[in-house]
Amino acid sequence: MTDTALEAVLRRDRAVVTAALVVIAVLAWAYVLWLAADMVMPGSPVPGSAGGDMTEMDMSNMDSSPMDTGGMDMGATMAPGFRAWVSADFAFIFTMWAVMMVGMMTPSVAPMLLLYAGVGRKARADGRPIASTGWFFAGYLTVWVVFSIVATAAQWFLARLALLDPSMATDSAILGGLVLIAAGLYQWTPMKGVCLRQCQAPIAFLASHGGFRSAPLGALRLGIDHGVYCLGCCWALMALLFVGGVMNVLWIAGIAVLVLLEKTVPTRQLIPRVSGALMATIGAWLVFQAL
Repeated sequence: MTDTALEAVLRRDRAVVTAALVVIAVLAWAYVLWLAADMVMPGSPVPGSAGGDMTEMDMSNMDSSPMDTGGMDMGATMAPGFRAWVSADFAFIFTMWAVMMVGMMTPSVAPMLLLYAGVGRKARADGRPIASTGWFFAGYLTVWVVFSIVATAAQWFLARLALLDPSMATDSAILGGLVLIAAGLYQWTPMKGVCLRQCQAPIAFLASHGGFRSAPLGALRLGIDHGVYCLGCCWALMALLFVGGVMNVLWIAGIAVLVLLEKTVPTRQLIPRVSGALMATIGAWLVFQAL
């Protein structure tokens, strides 16, 4: 294959991978938007919930039936209590988190996937095939699926303590402030820096992890390794979803944009440190106002 023909094939492969990533991200965001739009309708059922009749308030609190005290409906005047989640509740919330993570993280991993696809095509042309990009991407997404399980458990715990409002944001200014402070401080930690450098430099990541893999399981493991670094870089930012609202679309988009800028704009530690200082300052102000 001539150099010109190879370049044409590489451009085609990059276009195919880019289109696939765009479709995946668009579908994930469409689901999040649909879900958020449905949830903000007062009294409307939440699709996929247990029994199909959970309302906006039920979503955040998973509440029980109103208390019956002397024939008076105390549910009209008292905060709803907690009802133990059933398997359908966990499945629904987990699916929500998993799809949301796909929508938020796919754009930021695109440079790595495009590099992988380009090298893979060239390697096949040279007679040294490597495992497909899909295996690497599957490993990457596996990490965020596991994170979604943890996030679901965290949401259950906060709901159990009645610390979430109908938008699935904490209604405690102190807790919200403390989460902001913690996330802001983490932006300055060496761990954040180490993980971010691995995400910012795909070639350096591959060089430090033995390069591309020819076996599918090897590529899957490589994707998991990359996903772990990405998780180490972004987990604190994802915790902010409980501050602004898990179903607050603008808040979700803002965090996704911040993640993308951190990984793709060549400013080293400037963006995370500036954003971290801002988060910590706002968090301290919220705590101070609540005391």
